Amino acid sequence: MKVLVTGGAGYIGSHTILELLRAGHEVFACDNYCNSSPEALRRVRRLANADFGEADVDVRDASRLGKVMTEFSPDAVIHFAGLKAVAASEKVPLEYYDNNVLGTLRLLEAMDSTHCQRIVFSSSATVYGEPKYLPYDEAHPLNPANTYGRTKLVAEQVIADWCAATAGASAALLRYFNPVGAHSSGEIGEDPNGTPDNLMPFVAQVAVGRRPHLNVFGNDYDTRDGTGERDYIHVVDLARAHVAAIELISESTGCEAVNIGTGTAFSVMDMVRGFEAASSRPIPVQFVERRDGDLASYYADASKARELLGWRAELGLKEICGSTWNWQSRNPNGYA
Repeated sequence: MKVLVTGGAGYIGSHTILELLRAGHEVFACDNYCNSSPEALRRVRRLANADFGEADVDVRDASRLGKVMTEFSPDAVIHFAGLKAVAASEKVPLEYYDNNVLGTLRLLEAMDSTHCQRIVFSSSATVYGEPKYLPYDEAHPLNPANTYGRTKLVAEQVIADWCAATAGASAALLRYFNPVGAHSSGEIGEDPNGTPDNLMPFVAQVAVGRRPHLNVFGNDYDTRDGTGERDYIHVVDLARAHVAAIELISESTGCEAVNIGTGTAFSVMDMVRGFEAASSRPIPVQFVERRDGDLASYYADASKARELLGWRAELGLKEICGSTWNWQSRNPNGYA
């Protein structure tokens, strides 16, 4: 299939393009590089030993996006482009709605104009909010507790309404849990701008000396060791879930929400100890007060992904920590 990937140079986008190419799909990548680097796509080409189209495009730019869509004429779209930092979303909510919701609207309009009726959407487990029960399944009430999660939920609803109103349309809404890790080559990985918003890139930057210590927000939760527990999924497993979702929407119609997680929760200190073992370096830790809105524990019921996509996570804590260290130690300053 011909697959257009928005946000293709980003952390998950770059790994997904590599898996798409290896599965034999034709790819075109769009990115405005606001939180990514063109170097990631250059490295994907080397790893895949394959070429693909690429353009500097903001999905909110209807004219530019429409031109790319018309010229490439994709069979399907994977939509990653958007902002994703929870804390930042609370400070600049309009910017998040503009990027994540308006960007989705513009993309669907461009798809309509080029008769493209298949989309895989990069959503988030944050759409669930405070757990009524665990593990989260796709029937769990949707009540996001932050602006980022609300933008993802609104975008999901827009896609679902578009799908219902468009004859023959198909959509997969992939609700990620916590993407971590890097490609085994160490060539591509997570390279956030500024201070990392997520645990593992922060831990990796401590290990290479870019930061003095890791702040752990709370050690008095009702968990095994008092620190927060999360469902961490290896980015390569996540990328492969998108390939499986492309196959699903090519053969079906309608809109499906699917959790993409492992079904297992690791604590912050589990991840720190795993990284210390992988890197043979100590990770200094300071325990500080809890952050507002953080949950004690959450993890996925991923049974629908197994049944609908034929997919399951295969890479565990050892691979997550080992690949993260391989990436960061080979690229201490990221793509720079």
